[in-house]
Amino acid sequence: MQFDVVIVGAGPAGLAAAIRLKQCALSAGTELSVCVLEKGSEVGAHILSGAVFDPKALDELIPDWREQGAPLVTPAAEDRFLFLTERHAFRLPTPPQMRNHGNYVISLGNLCRWLGAAAEALGVEVYPGFAAARVLYDASGAVAGVATGDMGIGRDGERKSTYQPGMDLLARQTLFAEGCRGSLTKTLFERFDLRADASPQTYGIGIKELWEVEPAQHHPGRIIHTVGWPMDRRTYGGSFLYHLENHQVAVGFVIGLDYDNPHLSPFDEMQRFKTHPEISPIFAGGRRIAYGARALNEGGLQAIPKLTFPGGALIGCGAGFLSVPRIKGSHNAMKTGMLAAEAAFTLLTGGGEGREIVDYPDRFRASWVHDELYRARNIRPAFRGGLLAGLAYSAFDTYVLGGLAPWTFAHHPDHTTLRRADSARPIAYPKPDGKITFDKLSSVFLSATNHEEDQPVHLRLRRPEVAIETNLALYDAPEQRYCPAGVYEIVRDAAGANPRLQINAQNCVHCKTCDIKDPTQNIDWAVPEGGGGPNYPNM
Repeated sequence: MQFDVVIVGAGPAGLAAAIRLKQCALSAGTELSVCVLEKGSEVGAHILSGAVFDPKALDELIPDWREQGAPLVTPAAEDRFLFLTERHAFRLPTPPQMRNHGNYVISLGNLCRWLGAAAEALGVEVYPGFAAARVLYDASGAVAGVATGDMGIGRDGERKSTYQPGMDLLARQTLFAEGCRGSLTKTLFERFDLRADASPQTYGIGIKELWEVEPAQHHPGRIIHTVGWPMDRRTYGGSFLYHLENHQVAVGFVIGLDYDNPHLSPFDEMQRFKTHPEISPIFAGGRRIAYGARALNEGGLQAIPKLTFPGGALIGCGAGFLSVPRIKGSHNAMKTGMLAAEAAFTLLTGGGEGREIVDYPDRFRASWVHDELYRARNIRPAFRGGLLAGLAYSAFDTYVLGGLAPWTFAHHPDHTTLRRADSARPIAYPKPDGKITFDKLSSVFLSATNHEEDQPVHLRLRRPEVAIETNLALYDAPEQRYCPAGVYEIVRDAAGANPRLQINAQNCVHCKTCDIKDPTQNIDWAVPEGGGGPNYPNM
């Protein structure tokens, strides 16, 4: 199949790019064929975010979104920023980056569903349930499109009766909007050395639940963020509670994946957080209705790679445009998709030379996205010195320097930070009560995750023996804990000997944490059959 532009990923960046391409073509009175591939079963199925949404990019893309019925219905009404100890909560001044006047508490998945319909109305071809499995290159080495994965391959690698070969989707330009730690984006980093001049990316893991709470506990538009307990003072992390419409509250916990204690379990820290005396009353008598998890880029401006290469470009969170102090990235993702679309349209319609949209990075540097990220660039790395040092530096950088410090802090790779298990403090997590706190498997059930059982495991070990000889021996198999879905499990024989790593790939919620945090970088996350994974309804 041949298109002018193929976009990999129907998230905010990919859909904004598709819409902008069609808008440019309509304005110029020309035709442009645009295709969007989405590995989820439907647009929005794999979208997970807090989310408090800044509509500034949407204002530019679809100025009359209110009249068109965009699902932004709960304006931000109140901001609270709390410091937690084990038993108490202290209200802190809300930093200016975290003030949300003019923003909306939303389901980002529902916004993407709405954007997907808007894209299709403009003539964009949107194909959910098709996972882009590999990048195609032409004879010159330029990106020529992508190939979708074969369907109907058994776990043994043989074709089943349901076999259907993948499709080659060829394009003059291919935009990669895979989100954080995209499987194809990783290969592009290596082939074109896109990270040569960038700081290592650093990540967080976000665990989220959606609750239906008692009416007395519901305050539409209330936004609460916390730092402190249950994290120790060395570990970066914090929570959010966002009150949506219909008595719903989104609660989440984000932990920086540069943590050093291999005994730490992000899932269990999130469950423990909900037991705090300031927090637990919100959920008393309520009902948990959805669960999910996703890694997020936290590296900021200094970790953004080279954005373009012959035949394509990176947009959205695949490149890493999240603003850490604002706890927002969707508006930046949309804007970078729009900038790349405008540059690609100019190139494709004769306004540029060659196969690379070199105008896109220039547009990014001239945009409000760059300005926002530049001023925020030193906040996240400042927390390497611990919570109190990070808060102190952040206040100095924000209120005194205005984000314009003459220095820029760098990052280090998250997989290098774990201490050996025998030198780290074990953590005793309380058992779930089934009312406010829960176990992993009942949580995964609420994510509606499903994969075809008889297919090759999409979580691949480069060297299987490393899982036991290194990960278990030195770090007590941390993949058992950093995975929020119970995918990785050490099993032994009846005598308690001969340990082996069992991979329960059916449970995978596509968060990508294993691909990031594994201390030997031995786990490679690849796309399963299209349509597999979570099916988030309102996340």
